Amino acid sequence: MSRTSITKAHNKIRELSWEPEYVTPVEKFGTDYTFEKSPMKDPLKQVLRSYFPMEEEKDNRVFGAMDGAIRGNMFRQVQERWMEWQKLFLSIIPFPEISAARSMPLTIGTVPNPEVHNGLAIQMIDEVRHSTIQMNLKRLYMNHYIDPAGFDITTKGFQNCYAGTIGRQFGEGFITGDAITAANIYLTIVAETAFTNVLFVAMPGEAAANGDYLLPTVFHSVQSDESRHISNGYSIILMALADERNRELLERDLRYAWWNNHAVVDAAIGTFIEYGTKDRRKDRESYAEAWRRWIYDDYYRSYLMPLEKYGLVIPHDLIEEAWNRIWNKGYIHEVAQFFATGWFANYWRIDGMDDKDFEWFEFKYPGWYDKYGKWWERYADLSKKNGHAPIAFDADTDYVYPHRCWTCMVPALIREDLVVDTVDGQVRTYCSETCHWTDAVAFRPEYNGRPTPNMGQLTGKREWETMYHGWDVAELMKAQGYVRDDDHTLIPQPHLDLDPKKMWTLDQVKGITLNSPNILLNAMTPEEREAHVAEYKRGGPAGRKPVSA
Repeated sequence: MSRTSITKAHNKIRELSWEPEYVTPVEKFGTDYTFEKSPMKDPLKQVLRSYFPMEEEKDNRVFGAMDGAIRGNMFRQVQERWMEWQKLFLSIIPFPEISAARSMPLTIGTVPNPEVHNGLAIQMIDEVRHSTIQMNLKRLYMNHYIDPAGFDITTKGFQNCYAGTIGRQFGEGFITGDAITAANIYLTIVAETAFTNVLFVAMPGEAAANGDYLLPTVFHSVQSDESRHISNGYSIILMALADERNRELLERDLRYAWWNNHAVVDAAIGTFIEYGTKDRRKDRESYAEAWRRWIYDDYYRSYLMPLEKYGLVIPHDLIEEAWNRIWNKGYIHEVAQFFATGWFANYWRIDGMDDKDFEWFEFKYPGWYDKYGKWWERYADLSKKNGHAPIAFDADTDYVYPHRCWTCMVPALIREDLVVDTVDGQVRTYCSETCHWTDAVAFRPEYNGRPTPNMGQLTGKREWETMYHGWDVAELMKAQGYVRDDDHTLIPQPHLDLDPKKMWTLDQVKGITLNSPNILLNAMTPEEREAHVAEYKRGGPAGRKPVSA
C-alpha cells in the first residue's frame, strides 16, 4: 500500500470517531490529567490493512524457528543454567504483556484524539500477540527441555513465589490507579521506551550465547513492535504538556515510573544476564555496560533530556542514583544472591558460581570477589545435602534475611538505604527514599495540596513473607506446589544435578520455620525497632552482619 493511500485510509478512520450527543458518556477510567487541547497526531499512521500482513510474516518466522529448534536438537545444546532461569522469566513476562493490552482502553478512554486511539488499538493487538508467542515459547520449553518441572506450574507459581510476586506487582502497575500514570507514563514512556532495550535486545543476545536461539527469535519479533508503542507514548506526553496543569503530575509520574522500573526490571534482567549465563568471554558486555549504553545513553540522553525544552523537570538525580546502585552499590549482585538464598521458595534450579564465573565478575566488576565470592563458595558447599539446612536458614552463613520494600517489593538489599516509616498505621520498610516517597507522598488522594482522587494507593498484603509467617517450610512448599510428581522431591534445587540421590526432598526442609521480617518488626517496641534498624543499615555488602564495634 502506498504512503498516500495509507494517509487517506488513516484520515478515514479518524472520521469514524464521534462523541454521541444523545447520551452522557460514562467515565469508565479516571485520570487527574486534563486534555482540553489535543493537537498531536499519530506520526506512524498505522492501519490494519498494512499491519496484519506484516505481523503475519513475523509470526511465520517465529513459529518456523520453533519448528527448526525441535528438528535441530536445540535442547541438547542449550545451557541448563540459562534454561532454569527461564522458568521464572517466562512465567512473569506474559503477564505484563497482557496487562499492557488491558491498559490500552484506559488511555483511549481518557485521551480525546481519534488518531491516537487508532494507534492504541493496534498496540493492544500487539500486546496480545506478544503474550501469545511468549506462552507458546514457554510451552515448547516445557515439552522439550530435560527438566520440565517448574515450566508446568509457572502460571500458578509466578504469583505465589518470593520472586514472581515482584513481577506481578510490576505488571499490575499498568492497569491500576490514574489511567495516564499507569498506561502512558509508567508503561509506554518508561517501561517500553527505556527498559525493553535490555529486556528484548540485550537479554536475547545472552540467550543465543547459551545455545538458546528461540528466545532471541521471539523477543526480537516483540521488540520490532515497540517503535509504534514508543510513538503512542510520545504523542500523548506532548499532548499532556500542552496544558500547564499537567506538568506537576508528569514530573511526579516520571519519578515514580523511572524508579519502579529500575528497581524491578534491573533486578530481574540483570540477574538473568549476569547469573544465568555460562558465557564468560571477557569481551562480552556486562549488564552494567549494556545498561549504560541502552538506557543511560540511548534513553536518558537521547529521549528524556530533550523533553527539558518543554520545561519538564527530568529526574536526573534518580537516573544517576540508579547507575550508582548498579555500579557502586552492587544492586544486581545483591538481588542474585537473594534469589539464590531463597531457592527453596520457587520452582526452578539455581546453579552456583564457579571459578570461571568468579574470574569474569572480578574482571567486569573489580572488587566483586571480596564482597560476594565467599558467599557463593558457601552456597556451593551447602548445595550438597548432608544434614544441614538450606542456606537461608544456616547459622554459619553470616547472612541477614532482608526486609521487603513495600513499594517495589524487591527486598531492601542495599542495607544502608533502608527507610522505615509508619504509614497507614503500619510500620513499613522501603528499599530507598524514592520508594518511600512513592507510597507515602505520590500514591495519595492529594499531591502537593492538589486533589488526585484517581491515583490510588498501595494496599493489601504486599510482602511475600507476611503471607507465610510461621509456616513450616515443608508445608509451605507442598501448599505452593513446589514438589515433583513423587510428592517428595523438590522442584527447586540449589544445584543442577538431577541424580535422585543428590536432589533435596521435603525431609531436608521439614521442621524449619519461615518468619516475616516485617511482622517481627511491627511486634517490636519502638526502642527495639530503632536498634534493629540501625544494626540492619550497618550490614552488608552481601547481607553480612555488621562487624561489632
